[in-house]
Amino acid sequence: MADLEFYQYVLIALIFVWSGFVRSGLGFGGAVMSLPLLLLIDNQPLVYLPIIAVHLLFFSSITVWQNYRKNKKSMGSTSAESSTIDWNYLKSSMKIMIIPKLIGVAGILTLPASLMTAIIFVIVSVYSISYIFDKPFKSNNPLLDKIFLVLGAYISGTSLIGAPLIMAVFAHHVSKLQLRDTLFVLWFILVVIKMAAFIIAGVDLQLQAHLWLLPAATLGHLIGLRFHQKIITGDPKVFYRVIGFSLLGVSLMGIVSLMF
Repeated sequence: MADLEFYQYVLIALIFVWSGFVRSGLGFGGAVMSLPLLLLIDNQPLVYLPIIAVHLLFFSSITVWQNYRKNKKSMGSTSAESSTIDWNYLKSSMKIMIIPKLIGVAGILTLPASLMTAIIFVIVSVYSISYIFDKPFKSNNPLLDKIFLVLGAYISGTSLIGAPLIMAVFAHHVSKLQLRDTLFVLWFILVVIKMAAFIIAGVDLQLQAHLWLLPAATLGHLIGLRFHQKIITGDPKVFYRVIGFSLLGVSLMGIVSLMF
């Protein structure tokens, strides 16, 4: 990340505040709701994906650990009842996702950046329309569950934006109180695989950028934690609709910019 104007650095920092907010507020979507914006500023997916990945590893670990200790203390037990993670469903879903995840990881390392960017914008456009019309992807049968998990894992492997598809399945099988932390553990596992591929392929992990982007993401993370407490018992439909319109506009601008 170099040779950018000052205002571009400011915009990137603000986007990472937004990314941290969405990640901790909803438990998913930090990448899908920030990567298109980053690519409009600087069209280099392999620059920003490692940064997003490291942030996810860092904040998901902290959040799950803090919630585990808090819940354990309040329950006064070390039994499964005090767990904020549905380990059984997590294990069964990983058996389905591991192979498409590895295939997706191989794809991001071979496809041209412009093609990868176009794929990301198209995927996000579909997601945004589902949010606008309050018809998010839903899973109602075992076969559809597997299809969504396979596609979500593959997209996660290519660009880390497969969360909405995976979320559709997990929301159907995991209790509301366990959903966010279960997703955080899942993202941690999937991102570790992604980071291993980056290291093996010699991708620059942009370690210097973390010095100024991590504080920005931390600010968003802290705001998102408070937001999560409010929506866990509320209705986030209005929020999703606003996000849908925003993402659709960004994606369309991105597609047009790639065409011309």
